[in-house]
Amino acid sequence: MRLSLSVLLVTLALCCYEGNAFTCPGFALELKSFLVLDTASYKTILRILCDPPQEVIQAKLKVKNCTDDISLENRMLIARTMVIPFFFKCSQSDCLLCAVSD
Repeated sequence: MRLSLSVLLVTLALCCYEGNAFTCPGFALELKSFLVLDTASYKTILRILCDPPQEVIQAKLKVKNCTDDISLENRMLIARTMVIPFFFKCSQSDCLLCAVSD
């Protein structure tokens, strides 16, 4: 059993080496908006970025109502911690948001 797990991990390491740490700017924008903006503005951002089904929007807004209880200062600390690593230049040629922001 242990040998098969080791073989699986080595196989994944050899076959999946093309992963990188770049994140699409749209994700960073959505994350920062979730923590900082008011509910109406966040709902607009969601519709512009990905146009999810109404159930998804309602679920995200329900969670946002809980995070809005956190003080703005603490939300800014969370945003700074989570979003700053994502502000690298996106190298994805198929990312629509990257093409728009260039």
